[in-house]
Amino acid sequence: MDIKFDRLNDVNGQITVTLVEADYADELKKQLKKVAQTHTEPGFRPGHTPAGLIQKKYGTAVKYDVINKMVSDALFNYIKEQKLSVLGNPMPEANDNFDIQNTEFKFVFNVGLAPDFETHVDKDLKVPYYVIEVTDEMTDNQSNGLRRRMGEQVKGDTVEPDALVKGDIFELDAEGKPLEGGVNQPNGILAPKYFKSEEQRKLFEGKHVGDEVVFNPWATCDGNPTEMSSMLNIDKNDIEAHKGDFGMSIKEIIVLRPAELNQEYYDEVFGKDKVHNEEEYRAALKEMIANQLKADQNFRFTIDAREAITKAVGDIDLPDDILVEFLKQQNESLTDETAEEEYKKARPDLVWQIIRDKVAEQLGVKVDDNDVQNVAMLMARNQFMQYGMTNAPEESLKRLADEILKDKKSRERVIDQAVDMKFYEAVHNTVTPEEKQVSEEQFNTLFSDDAKA
Repeated sequence: MDIKFDRLNDVNGQITVTLVEADYADELKKQLKKVAQTHTEPGFRPGHTPAGLIQKKYGTAVKYDVINKMVSDALFNYIKEQKLSVLGNPMPEANDNFDIQNTEFKFVFNVGLAPDFETHVDKDLKVPYYVIEVTDEMTDNQSNGLRRRMGEQVKGDTVEPDALVKGDIFELDAEGKPLEGGVNQPNGILAPKYFKSEEQRKLFEGKHVGDEVVFNPWATCDGNPTEMSSMLNIDKNDIEAHKGDFGMSIKEIIVLRPAELNQEYYDEVFGKDKVHNEEEYRAALKEMIANQLKADQNFRFTIDAREAITKAVGDIDLPDDILVEFLKQQNESLTDETAEEEYKKARPDLVWQIIRDKVAEQLGVKVDDNDVQNVAMLMARNQFMQYGMTNAPEESLKRLADEILKDKKSRERVIDQAVDMKFYEAVHNTVTPEEKQVSEEQFNTLFSDDAKA
């Protein structure tokens, strides 16, 4: 077997595979013998079919299979051994003169090659790194949120913005009196905070135990069947018949009292004896917020790093024709025109993938099991924090991380994130990040500017 590679230009080449009979004869005999052992022909015992009959009946198909496999294996082994950076799949040239009855065969494959270029990922490359300023207002909001999540519900005298209101709910007639035979929901519970109508919400503000409120359930939820059904304890199919006003006799008001700033609260949020007074508490909150903002800041860096690296590399050639054909091969529903369009859309991401792979190789980016575990732990920590559990025990984090990694799709997402984190961390450590202090509003504007561009 003879294999030859010809470089046509920087991004295109040809691989020619030539077979003579001596290359495949033994393998062909071997495969025909297997067929004889496994196929039964009428009039012959299993395994005793004459070789001539096997050759006549199966010889052509087996020869196709043997040659196809030998060529395919030789092609991809050659690419691997020669370390050719091939994009897409090798595309065979059409051969109208191909005849399986011949003894010698020549196959020509067009291959797209990854372009050679300089990454320019070094200290001379400057990439902006935006740092969001943690304000007193942000600290106050964080504190209020934590104190509310860790607060307790107690009986109140007045309906406050976050209060739960308990009492009898009953349907009214046109004159505002209890409707005989109408809907009656004893010991109903309302949360005016979540009403979709501000007008309906205001009807309950400042009310006391013993007061009666006239309101419209339909208006509180824009006629949402699920909410109406739950509020009035009626079938979803019946809500159309109950669009009128209802009364509520308030029996009990439950209000939320935020946690007090004391040592018990500090220990719950930050761990035992990490914080001892309000000054340390606010400093720790600012650090917490800053750490939470790092995810957004790092995400912004990935956008700016990609842009900076791509600009530094400049325009690079790709084997466009071969890649369009490869795209059509992957999706047979594509026409020549639609394949071109799809390729144009995908090309920027393909260019970046090629650049990224080379940068990753340059920087020695590798992801191991420890990196994957760390990302899973980070995901677990974020899940706990969503529920106000800022100081979850390590064993709880480990347990949730293990559960995340058990699911195949979740594990793939974790690995992808680990690769991203490792890559951009390496880039951050190699280039020159230019820190820029911005407000949260200015930071968010960066993304709206991207959308306009």
